[in-house]
Amino acid sequence: MNTYKVSLHRDYIVSIDAKNEEEAKQLAEFFIAGEKDVSTPKDREQYNFIINEIEMVTNDAFEVEE
Repeated sequence: MNTYKVSLHRDYIVSIDAKNEEEAKQLAEFFIAGEKDVSTPKDREQYNFIINEIEMVTNDAFEVEE
């Protein structure tokens, strides 16, 4: 069996309740890991936001190296 390094490009649409557009962008970038919300209840309380939904819309492998 061979080992490969596969480079992926993934795009998500994140539905988030936040104070404004800039905070929504920054919070989504920081607290999304793959298709998972990695924020804690303390994070959500401290920064006053809620991630409602994460939808992957693109999942493309663009490079493979052996």
